[in-house]
Amino acid sequence: MARPKSAELTTRELEVMHVFWEDGSLTAMQARERLAHLGRDLAYTTVATLIKLLVTKGFLKQTNSQRPFFYVPIRSFEDVSSHLISDLVERVFRGSREALLVQMMESQALTARERRLVKQFLREKPS
Repeated sequence: MARPKSAELTTRELEVMHVFWEDGSLTAMQARERLAHLGRDLAYTTVATLIKLLVTKGFLKQTNSQRPFFYVPIRSFEDVSSHLISDLVERVFRGSREALLVQMMESQALTARERRLVKQFLREKPS
């Protein structure tokens, strides 16, 4: 039995989306080359299939009607990452942002830069 199609991003689809978020408008071949440059050498047909899935799921759109087809992201990194984090909090931490923060703080010490960013964020955000 085939696995049901998911509206969520798979790991490979997310890798492809990162390329589009960084570079904007790309063809499937350009996306494949960019992924290869980043150390993820996938077959052209694999990348083309992933792009088609991302179009179907509403993450990318085709911008022209003649080959080579160009694609651009429809959903921003901020939108997608916010949704993924919310999903993580709900599914893994049963809705507890506190549990997520505790896990993050206990799993690895914050760098000096990360501590500064947290302090800055807490000063700027009203309770």
